[in-house]
Amino acid sequence: MAEEFERITAEQRRLIESAPMFFVASTHLELEPGPTGQGAVNVSPKGGVPLHVIDDRQVAYLDYTGSGNETARHADAGGPVTVMVMSMDGEDAAIVRLYGHASVTPLGESPLAERLQQQPAESIELPERQVVVVEVESTATSCGYGVPVLEFRQQRTRAERGRRFKA
Repeated sequence: MAEEFERITAEQRRLIESAPMFFVASTHLELEPGPTGQGAVNVSPKGGVPLHVIDDRQVAYLDYTGSGNETARHADAGGPVTVMVMSMDGEDAAIVRLYGHASVTPLGESPLAERLQQQPAESIELPERQVVVVEVESTATSCGYGVPVLEFRQQRTRAERGRRFKA
């Protein structure tokens, strides 16, 4: 059963800071509904990019070029964002969700850029684009029993990314 919190707890922080990847989901509240009656929700996996806990109400990460920029578009429109982090090891099943709103700032204008650049992404080999900051309004934890046990081997390099599903 999920537990809700008003801010990032110390236990959640430990999971966030140790996770090799996280997911960012966002939407634009004014998008036209599709056939299902809902607007488009963008979900982006973020591997190799550390999610930095700035304080108990704020997380941030460096965003790199190389894909769409839907999170920024949704943030600019004031849409909500959810960040999900999960434990994938066999010792501790857990999911942490951070609910809030994001702001996106060009790298040269962000007061957090220097701090985040001290821990850059591993093996992405693409230019840094911007800083994404999520103002956390609430958090939730859940059991994570549906998350399989996965062994982290390495971050994917640009050469290993493949193009099979990319037009």
